[in-house]
Amino acid sequence: MESRKSFLLRMDPALWAELESWAQDELRSVNGQIEYLLKQAVAKRKGVADSQAASAKTSPSR
Repeated sequence: MESRKSFLLRMDPALWAELESWAQDELRSVNGQIEYLLKQAVAKRKGVADSQAASAKTSPSR
C-alpha cells in the first residue's frame, strides 16, 4: 500500500464549512475533496487536458 503524507492545515472556519458542504454534495470526505481539488490544480498548472485530469483517481474517499 502506498504511504501517504500527513500534515496539519489551518483554515478559516467559513472556508471549512464551504468545503464540507461541497464534499458532501460529491460524496467525498473533506480530505478527499481537498486532495481532488489540489490534483485538478496541479494538472491544470502542468497543462494536462481536462479529460486526462478527470480520469486521475477521482473516486470518492470516505
